[in-house]
Amino acid sequence: MTPSTRPTASTGTETSTGATASTIDDGTDLLSRAAALDAADPLAALRERFVPGDGDLVAYLDGNSLGRPLLATRERLSRFVDEVWAPRLIRGWDEGWMDSPLTLGDTLGRLTLGAAPGQTVVADSTTVMLYKLARAALSARPGRTEIVLDSENFPTDRYVLEGVAAETGTRLVWIDPDPSAGVTADQVAAVTGPQTALVVLSHVAFKSGYLADVPAITDIVHRDGALVLWDLCHSAGVVPVELDDWDVDLAVGCTYKYLNGGPGSPAFGYVARRLQGELRQPVQGWMGHAEPFTMGPGYRPAEGMRRFISGTPPVVGMLAMRDMLELIEEAGLDAVRAKSLALTSYVVEVADRILAPYGVEVSGPREPERRGGHVMLSHPAFRELMPRLWERGVIPDFRPPQGLRVGLSPLSTSFTEVTLGLREVAGLLGDLP
Repeated sequence: MTPSTRPTASTGTETSTGATASTIDDGTDLLSRAAALDAADPLAALRERFVPGDGDLVAYLDGNSLGRPLLATRERLSRFVDEVWAPRLIRGWDEGWMDSPLTLGDTLGRLTLGAAPGQTVVADSTTVMLYKLARAALSARPGRTEIVLDSENFPTDRYVLEGVAAETGTRLVWIDPDPSAGVTADQVAAVTGPQTALVVLSHVAFKSGYLADVPAITDIVHRDGALVLWDLCHSAGVVPVELDDWDVDLAVGCTYKYLNGGPGSPAFGYVARRLQGELRQPVQGWMGHAEPFTMGPGYRPAEGMRRFISGTPPVVGMLAMRDMLELIEEAGLDAVRAKSLALTSYVVEVADRILAPYGVEVSGPREPERRGGHVMLSHPAFRELMPRLWERGVIPDFRPPQGLRVGLSPLSTSFTEVTLGLREVAGLLGDLP
């Protein structure tokens, strides 16, 4: 496929998008620049580890919603059926399955979260894990009546906390951040106080990509005697996180984005060791019991992170992310972050050059250090253009009201792919009546 471009002329006449023909740049030379960047990329060879898309795929720019599968995962899933599930059957529970939420949690914590062993568990969905940890945190701060959250956070976070507040009679205190940025330490300090029980925020804003100052905000929350729960869905596996060093209390995140766990792969939860003894999670399933196979009367929570498990571990759902964690360990998370910064900076550069003449704006941080792994672009026509982009083999992500989110999974995305995708966007904007 070749990008659709609007014919240019030297008359300087104005298009319906506000650009003049003489200012339109189709970015034809960008492909050679992208090829040079790909040639200099120290992680370029790792792209070959991923299962390629179909022949019509030009650019996959939604790796922050669902990561591509690895070739190793195809083999792992097949081997699991033939070499583990079929021959071992129920014996597999005594041969590693029962402990897999904790052992995989420790690996995930070590490689991506800056978490020492015994503080991370893989289980449930993000929604369920968020609910469990939020309720546990509220119970650990009796007498306090407020939950602080922000109006720009992902819907699940807001909806879960609305439900928790209704159940507990707790008041929600809202922060209204700049939609093109995110929650700042000053905004948190302005609303927390002696009645604050819990603050729930995202490390990376799901729309703008803004990277919150976790250490500063966590310190403010602690000064007021409250707990903080961080959503790491858009940072785990792409932005280095240091939960232990930052003195974070609680964290949750999903594994199907930059951790490539596959559709519906389980979430993870982090609880600082210093809090595990005092937190009692509300979904008391048999797998979180101190002695689950006694099956006796009454619930007694297990020690450590096992108490935050509720039901049967999602063993099959944990398989794919093991391969991605191995790849992250091979590449090094700092190198992954460096590639991510290079990709997002390149998106901003290309957008300024070939999309800005059509009225496209970068609706997020321009400073690389303030950005997560995606870039939000804004234009009133993006909603209507999405189906046409998909037809052309370009797959970004739309976020209302008019945001095109360019999500870049560093180990599977090339600069050439980004260039081809954004040139298609420019071509469609140029074809608008």
